[in-house]
Amino acid sequence: MATLRNAIGSLVALAGVVAIVWSPFRPWYGDRRGKDYLVVDLFRADGVTGDHARLVSSLLAPMLITALVTLMGLVLRSRLLVGLTGLVVLALTVLWAVRQGQAAGSLTVGARGEGLNTGVATAAVGGAALLLAALVMPGRRPRHADAFAPAPIPEPPPGAYDPIPEPPLGGYDPYGDASGTRPPGPYDDAQEPYDTQPLPAPPSVTPPPWPAPPPDTR
Repeated sequence: MATLRNAIGSLVALAGVVAIVWSPFRPWYGDRRGKDYLVVDLFRADGVTGDHARLVSSLLAPMLITALVTLMGLVLRSRLLVGLTGLVVLALTVLWAVRQGQAAGSLTVGARGEGLNTGVATAAVGGAALLLAALVMPGRRPRHADAFAPAPIPEPPPGAYDPIPEPPLGGYDPYGDASGTRPPGPYDDAQEPYDTQPLPAPPSVTPPPWPAPPPDTR
């Protein structure tokens, strides 16, 4: 399940990256494309200007940077990087709309391509796609989660499960020396087997100390 979510999130994020990189080449307001706007115009209090920007100083530069950071986040499986790049793209788009509205007095959307155009929508869709990808992706498993995993069972040493040697033909050999008897210890007395020792004699019967009663003659 995690692999499927990661694949879907990666595809959505790649689609968002394509939309973000493509958006500066689309018209943003009227016929003016996003790569024609200066990045510094987004931070001017009077709004955007009509100065023509180069590629390195236009809106294409931050869009490329966010796209590269997004690809890095996909490689690292970092939901944080992917989500942050989506927020940055949406913030740049909203900030541009605010500065454009200050310069033009108001924002309009015309049916013949006047006012807000497809470039703004493409950038907004790309940022939203990155946020959606960050929600879908399961993320990278933290390392400290392995600390609560059960410890692996050590493997037994070689020969621990070798088969028990067969007992001798005479019967079961509990001592494993093929003799059937326990080897004598240093404190054992030499004695004959139990079945050859004589049994003790029964005690002798002695008569009681009082006389026996006379027999009954009746």
